[in-house]
Amino acid sequence: MKKISIILALIMGTFILQNCGGSEEPAKSNTPSPQPAAAVEAEPESEVPASERITLDNKGVGPISNLELAETIDDEMVSRGEALFSTNCSACHKVDKRFIGPSPKGIMQRRSPEWIMNMILDPQKMVEEDRCAKDLLVEFNGAAMANQNMTEEQARDILEFFRTL
Repeated sequence: MKKISIILALIMGTFILQNCGGSEEPAKSNTPSPQPAAAVEAEPESEVPASERITLDNKGVGPISNLELAETIDDEMVSRGEALFSTNCSACHKVDKRFIGPSPKGIMQRRSPEWIMNMILDPQKMVEEDRCAKDLLVEFNGAAMANQNMTEEQARDILEFFRTL
């Protein structure tokens, strides 16, 4: 059992190094690197990057079409959401900085609650059908968000945590 744990740790470490990269600047090469399929429709340089764009009227694509938020923050939901974020999301998202994916800090001022929950619940469908999600994929070099198979309740807890950021 110990050997299996060590082997799994080595495999995960290798995966993280390959996919997260070890340096800020990619190595220069004379050979052009292939672009992700989504990069075909790259944004014009003068346009605001998707991670900074405000699209509060966009609810995204998915099961959440209308969500009313209470005026007060539910501390129990925040606690559960923070734990879920730490366990399932922090490998790619850092609260205070851009990483493999965008920082969730300030997300509530840029995206609707429905969009956020739909992105958590089915990121693949969002990237296929939502313009902002497509643009985020391009901005973050084709690093697609993994589907963590969250329930609506779990996604709502994470959303409540995002309200505190």
